[in-house]
Amino acid sequence: MARSCRFLLYNIRRMRPYLTTYSTQLLVQTMVTSRLEYCNSLLASLPACTILPLQLIQNAAARLMFNLPKFSHVTPLLRSLHWLPVAARIRFKVLTLAYTAANRTGPTYLQDLIQNYVPARPLRSSTAGRIALPPLRVNGSRSSRLRSFSTLAPQWWNELPIPLRSTQTLPAFRRGLNTHLFRLHLD
Repeated sequence: MARSCRFLLYNIRRMRPYLTTYSTQLLVQTMVTSRLEYCNSLLASLPACTILPLQLIQNAAARLMFNLPKFSHVTPLLRSLHWLPVAARIRFKVLTLAYTAANRTGPTYLQDLIQNYVPARPLRSSTAGRIALPPLRVNGSRSSRLRSFSTLAPQWWNELPIPLRSTQTLPAFRRGLNTHLFRLHLD
């Protein structure tokens, strides 16, 4: 995937002198960003060295849109484009799927993986909208279980602020989550 994105960026860079900023932005978003977004939740909890090539492509795409040299600082560009880094986009996608599963609006195969946390006795945190973590002592590879949706989604979900977890609609949740991750990663 990284190789095809680099090739697309190379071709767009060659056409850049003939394009407006808006048309360059459209080209980059349709050709490159869509490929970075495709199935990126599968990359959850992989090592940073695996995600780094995709982040470098996103950085190059941001520089290309503003027609800046290779070694210019990219964080202000990502802020002005309102783009989350690749690792944050992966977390955004997984948490959006977790929201749909926790609120029983998503696919049933995801709903089966997620259980709401019900404490054994009455606690103040029982209304916090937490998701129960699955047991890690199950037959199979422990490392693959740690990377699975059924383990990552509850872990990341329980780290979210309570007002964000209790959001009523999916668009409001996505907006709040985007703001939360933007503050977490780019501020």
